[in-house]
Amino acid sequence: MGSIRQHVNPLGRFFQRPLALPSLANVFPEPQQPLHLDIGCARGHFLMEMATLYPQRNHLGLEIRRPLVERAEAQRQQHQLDNLHYLFCNVTVSLASLTCQLAPAQLQLVTIQFPDPWFKRKHHKRRLLQPPMANTLATAMAPGALLFLQSDVRLLMEEMTALLHAQGSFIRQKPDWWPENPLPVATERERHVLTRGLPVWRACFHRRSPIDQGATMGT
Repeated sequence: MGSIRQHVNPLGRFFQRPLALPSLANVFPEPQQPLHLDIGCARGHFLMEMATLYPQRNHLGLEIRRPLVERAEAQRQQHQLDNLHYLFCNVTVSLASLTCQLAPAQLQLVTIQFPDPWFKRKHHKRRLLQPPMANTLATAMAPGALLFLQSDVRLLMEEMTALLHAQGSFIRQKPDWWPENPLPVATERERHVLTRGLPVWRACFHRRSPIDQGATMGT
């Protein structure tokens, strides 16, 4: 197996080119099913397990490292999972065009797990969750839909949760930091971190409903 570059600069010229992504109707036999979107799906093992456990959902993994997507797609085809697909793209460029084709209540679950922290301050602009993405997710997600974040870098988690709070369309679920994963499947990175006895920081948000929005505005 050839080596796979672990870090990809999403602001590089090549990755800033918009891609013509396939429609969900060309990806899933039942494109109208509720959708789970895994942003930064890496090798795709987590999503493959989720697709097996939840056949009533479609599961779509987005990843910026093309070799990982190609290998994940090959494994998906071997397992004949029609409710699962992986796409190569830069999410910060392509997410809006992908979500605009969804039905109003279709996007029920979004997971962002162990994104690259880009520790150097000058590289913070490369971090995955930025205000435009938060706005796109807020527009696309169904009221009550779950947005699940986790990382082994607390400062990164604090930044992401603060960004979602400022965006205003999401309600953070108690407790602020979940001691256990609310999903039945752990990622490879999560298992690795826990095996080493290190902490994982987790947060759950629900997309506000119109009733929640009204209560927030005092109506």
